[in-house]
Amino acid sequence: MASSAFSSPCLQSQFKSLRKSSKPSTRRSFFNPITASVSEKPTISNLPETVSPTESSKLPLRKIPGDYGLPLIGPIKDRLDYFYKQGKEEYFKSRAQKYRSTVYKANMPPGPFISPDPRVVVVLDGKSFSVLFDVTKVEKKDLFTGTYMPSTDLTGGYRILSYLDPSETKHGQLKQLLFYLLKSRRDYVIPEFSSTYSQLFESLEKDLASKGKVSFSDPGEQAAFSFVEPTIHTFRLPAFIIKKDYQRLYDYFYSSGGSVLDEAERMGLTREEACHNILFATCFNTFGGLKIFFPNVLKWIGRAGVKLHTQLAQEIRSVIKSNGGQITMAALEQMPLMKSAVYEAFRIEPPVPAQYGRAKRDLIIESHDAAFEVKRPDDIRVPTFRD
Repeated sequence: MASSAFSSPCLQSQFKSLRKSSKPSTRRSFFNPITASVSEKPTISNLPETVSPTESSKLPLRKIPGDYGLPLIGPIKDRLDYFYKQGKEEYFKSRAQKYRSTVYKANMPPGPFISPDPRVVVVLDGKSFSVLFDVTKVEKKDLFTGTYMPSTDLTGGYRILSYLDPSETKHGQLKQLLFYLLKSRRDYVIPEFSSTYSQLFESLEKDLASKGKVSFSDPGEQAAFSFVEPTIHTFRLPAFIIKKDYQRLYDYFYSSGGSVLDEAERMGLTREEACHNILFATCFNTFGGLKIFFPNVLKWIGRAGVKLHTQLAQEIRSVIKSNGGQITMAALEQMPLMKSAVYEAFRIEPPVPAQYGRAKRDLIIESHDAAFEVKRPDDIRVPTFRD
């Protein structure tokens, strides 16, 4: 519901008419929350146990509305509403309307028998959700996947970077290692992407010309996932089921990541922990970027109409021509409309739609029309969906 700071007003007007209505959604959606983090430790010392509203605040202090229902029954009912009966968007919107508040209590799926405690405080407006980025007020430890954390049996007993709080020493080390990896491969990414996807689009163009329509992704893949989805939402996937396949991936990364693993050791990390983190980051970001977000970018740009298509084509072709026919990172920086289109697609349909945080102490959260007291160690969550 909060707009990106990078959004272009022009693009917003072109995308706005394409967004879904507020009618209940029956589309199944597997929820993957993600956390934002910073490596720097808080500079504020001797923090008080309770934070009060600012003196200038005139907002009334309200009790957080909402309820969690009966133990076991309430979370299961909410899971069915979230995934099947209402859909993600209507699940949050209907409760905000019911409680007349953008801050309220709710159960966050998956719930039993995956999450030991699904109870959260939901924050839905642009003012209240900023608390989730203040690491002096909330912690991010083991909250990457929300109200549950997968077993570390699969990752060699190591907690991956995404599950570390910014205050933990290894958070900064592992984050630095991943940036080193990105920097070391910067000259290979665009040429490899161009080569791979040029072949894909040439194939799609041929199919489109001969058949009149074409699918960007394999529909059978989604059908197969939908078939097993209810089980995935109810029980944890035991690590031993995929341990063998994971080990094969790990062995490949370990044998091929010589220079990066050497750098990890120089940073004070073990090669094993570094390898698990590189594997996770590569596979997770590849899936999120190429399997989810890249098709979404094409979808929203495709729906925006001929005017935007023409403007993008003119800008991109002009910049590439002025850069000797080459696509480089520097050339991408000269494409403001292209960047705006990508940021707008991120805003409308982010591949990772939520943030989580756990209150470090009693604190006050302010929405646009009220203030709410959150007790330590309540979980706070913000879902992001199309407005």
